[in-house]
Amino acid sequence: MQQSMADFELEDRGEGRFALSGEMTFDTAERILRESEEPFEEHTQLEIDLSGVTASDSAGLALLLEWVTWANHTVREVRFTELPDRVMAIAHTTEVERLLTRGERWAGFIEAPDT
Repeated sequence: MQQSMADFELEDRGEGRFALSGEMTFDTAERILRESEEPFEEHTQLEIDLSGVTASDSAGLALLLEWVTWANHTVREVRFTELPDRVMAIAHTTEVERLLTRGERWAGFIEAPDT
């Protein structure tokens, strides 16, 4: 199953493995998120290969963090491979690098402390 647009492609490689190629930018991030919803829903563990990403910006980082948040809220695991240097540089500058790995292992629901 491949879903294609002129500026990005989200390829389903089976068994929760996906590859994103093309642009991961302000122009594409919202569409990528929408395109990913249905195929991602079918899996509890996801691995997303980003080695084919040719352009990225802070919206690309926001997309990855949205996937991590979704994974944490839906009891799923998500792991990114081959993160683009540009995304890693923005993550480092904005001090959110460690958030990119928060979806790798689900540790259970966080309980609010009793007051």
